[in-house]
Amino acid sequence: MALNQKNLEEFKDMKIGPKYKIARRLGAPIFEKTQTQKYALNLSKKERSGKVPMRPKSNFGMQLLEKQKARYTYLIPEKQFAKYVKEVLEKKDAHGRARLFARLENRLDNVVFRAGFRPTRTASRQAVSHGHILVNGKKVTIPSYSVKVNDIVKVRPQSSASPMFTDLIERTKTYTPPQWLKCDFEKMEATVTGVPDVSQTDTLFDLNAVLEYYSR
Repeated sequence: MALNQKNLEEFKDMKIGPKYKIARRLGAPIFEKTQTQKYALNLSKKERSGKVPMRPKSNFGMQLLEKQKARYTYLIPEKQFAKYVKEVLEKKDAHGRARLFARLENRLDNVVFRAGFRPTRTASRQAVSHGHILVNGKKVTIPSYSVKVNDIVKVRPQSSASPMFTDLIERTKTYTPPQWLKCDFEKMEATVTGVPDVSQTDTLFDLNAVLEYYSR
């Protein structure tokens, strides 16, 4: 399938390097493959050997670290991430943290991941870029596309037999999607029923620090 230039750029940006090394440098298991016992054991060995990088002590260093954690979590290039934050800061209200979290969570690739359609954000981005996902019945191939309340995100019927989705029912037997998504795994579709709530989510990064970093 041919991808337009914007899709190619987003698809290319997901190649971010060795994930174990990045997660160790940031001090958080921000990738799905680092949220395992294998990673925990590997990190423990590194800590005992003194090979884990020291955490920054300055406010600027901590803010930069939190920004990088958030950006890598959602696999977003710096230019696009900065645009999201600046749009939030322009509102100049007390809801910046909530607005930024909702903006990140509402990305189509993240919604596909949160709905359980694919096991990782990287795989979800591939599914969107390759045309396997519909929004309100129309194919959308832009991972950064922002979904809205009442939107229906669905695996394209022609793609339901693809190897990437054949195990979906089995994978989601014990999976609970976030409250703002209503999922029908048999139909391979999810309805956006509300706004992502940062207060109900355990994150590996501090969005207040992210906003402070870009407010300098």
